[in-house]
Amino acid sequence: MTQPIAFHARITGRVQGVAFRAWVQAEAQGRGLAGWVRNEADGAVTALIEGPPDGVRQMLDALHKGPARARVERVETVPAEPEGLQGFAIRR
Repeated sequence: MTQPIAFHARITGRVQGVAFRAWVQAEAQGRGLAGWVRNEADGAVTALIEGPPDGVRQMLDALHKGPARARVERVETVPAEPEGLQGFAIRR
């Protein structure tokens, strides 16, 4: 079995008020990934995504597009330690 990997991602642009968090949750769950996503006070969205390397990389690529109403300007990623999370949560 492949060791899981994890990344923190910070997404900026028009990413709040466009169902971005729900989209991230659905995309991550569809890939069998775990983690969380939340809005930030400065208008960005941050997420922790963990799981199999291929799924995590696909998810990081998908973040550059986002849902139809979003306009992603930038995705910054930083490797993180997998936490062994279960499921994918939308945090407030």
